[in-house]
Amino acid sequence: MRGDLSAGTRTLIDTIDAAVGVGSVSETTTRIATVLQELVGREEIRLPESLTRINAESYARRLLHRCPRTGYTVVVMTWGPGQQTPMHDHGGMWCVECVVVGELDIIQYDLVEEQGDRCRFERRDVVRARVGDAGCLIPPFEYHVLRNALDDRPSVTLHVYAGEMDQCNLYRPDDEQWWTRTTQDLEYQD
Repeated sequence: MRGDLSAGTRTLIDTIDAAVGVGSVSETTTRIATVLQELVGREEIRLPESLTRINAESYARRLLHRCPRTGYTVVVMTWGPGQQTPMHDHGGMWCVECVVVGELDIIQYDLVEEQGDRCRFERRDVVRARVGDAGCLIPPFEYHVLRNALDDRPSVTLHVYAGEMDQCNLYRPDDEQWWTRTTQDLEYQD
């Protein structure tokens, strides 16, 4: 665990340690989402400045914590105005996401058909998440785009993954419904 963490961030990690592997995935992710909402709502999560710098080129991923016992990771993501992910999944891994600063749009998709690496999706909802809002992604409901909802300010989010999210599938549109799947290696930024 990093030595420069606030008491609230340490409480978050202690709570995740207790929640991971206890009960069902749904129970685990609900516990994590609840504590994230509480701690962010009370402004107890204070992230080191080194993790919240905006990258002018694209959104940035920075590792906050990796549990040596269970392997879950906590990742800080920063979003400059207009920055977003391509449509992607989490490679079958559960995740809890929470907005710490700003606002984020989550554009959700349902996979309805596959033909090799071609996939047909239907767009579902767009959820506007504000500070303290947390959501759970539990496969197979994991296809989405994340984007900074603000045109004039950065946003910061926390992501708790079941393991090391070092690879995912990206989906590039072929037309209005069909997308091509490719695999993307993911890295952390300094």
